[in-house]
Amino acid sequence: MPRARRSGLGFTIVVTVLTVVGAAAMMVVLGLSSAPRSLFIATLLASLPVGPLVGCYVWLDRYEPEPRLLLVSGLLWGGFVATAAALVLQGIGFAAGVDSQQALAILAPVTEEASKGLFLFLLLWWRRHELDGILDGIVYAGMVGIGFAFVENILYLAAAYNGTDGFGPGGTQALTATFVIRCLASPFAHPLFTSFTGIGVGIAVSSRSTLLRWVAPIGGYLVAVLAHAAWNASTVFGAEKFVGIYLVIMAPAFLSMVGFAVWCRRSERRMLTAALGDAANRGLLPATDIGWLVDLGARRRSRRFARQMGGRPGEQAMRAYQQAAVELGFLHYRYLRGTPPPDFAARGQEYVARIAAARPYISFPGQVVPIR
Repeated sequence: MPRARRSGLGFTIVVTVLTVVGAAAMMVVLGLSSAPRSLFIATLLASLPVGPLVGCYVWLDRYEPEPRLLLVSGLLWGGFVATAAALVLQGIGFAAGVDSQQALAILAPVTEEASKGLFLFLLLWWRRHELDGILDGIVYAGMVGIGFAFVENILYLAAAYNGTDGFGPGGTQALTATFVIRCLASPFAHPLFTSFTGIGVGIAVSSRSTLLRWVAPIGGYLVAVLAHAAWNASTVFGAEKFVGIYLVIMAPAFLSMVGFAVWCRRSERRMLTAALGDAANRGLLPATDIGWLVDLGARRRSRRFARQMGGRPGEQAMRAYQQAAVELGFLHYRYLRGTPPPDFAARGQEYVARIAAARPYISFPGQVVPIR
């Protein structure tokens, strides 16, 4: 059995088992934490920012879309495994004598970022071939953070409504205030924190330095903990300090991360163009196809054209060709950088074979392909 397949099986087993265990634990916690009506309201409100956030990360991931199953696994890990693990670790901390302020400012950031970041470390260990760089790390980190925030928000919203959060009698007013703070003003907080770990993992994948491959993920995790701790500490000092830290630190940090992610996305086009150009020079695919592969608008037009000319099978052939060619481009870029994965040759041959199998059955707008 090839190494990549064995690694994929191990990753799948570990993630599946932990997700099932975490889901069972969180179902018990959610069931015991609130009445059915408040749990339903909390779940409904907590779900509102999920769709837009997921959509943003999917938009970032358009050049070389990650496997949907892995993206969903990240969401489930964040929602069930990371939340359950963080609750257990924080419970141990409280039992050891940690007070509430220490837990908020130190214990929670350390345990929550560790439990979220573990998914990224497992990807780096077992599914490294799915990570092509920093943007992939950000995307997977975002999915984990979204899942974690969703379940955590359910707990906070239900506690606010029931009056069990220690801040008042509860009711609609408390629920609304919690919803505004957690779901409208800061739904990006957990994805933002974990993105630092994702950046570290992405650097490790693309680095030539052995030292940096170890230091970058750890450094990314530490930055995630610091950012999380700064955010949590702001809630201790009253509303004015909270708003000040939000405007001076959190909002600029979020906008900076958005700008950085968009820059990474644009750099992928330049990288893909160069890598596919070199691959074309080596005879791995036609050079005339590169423009149709690196421009996202051109990709859509070519799929529409393929559907008009060949129906659903024609569109499927075009999608298969685009996917194989783009995967080859990212793999070839790592080869040119001197950081090819261990299974580089086998994967490269697979992509070239898929390209050769699909190419005779597709044509791009304005091109004439001889009938075979």
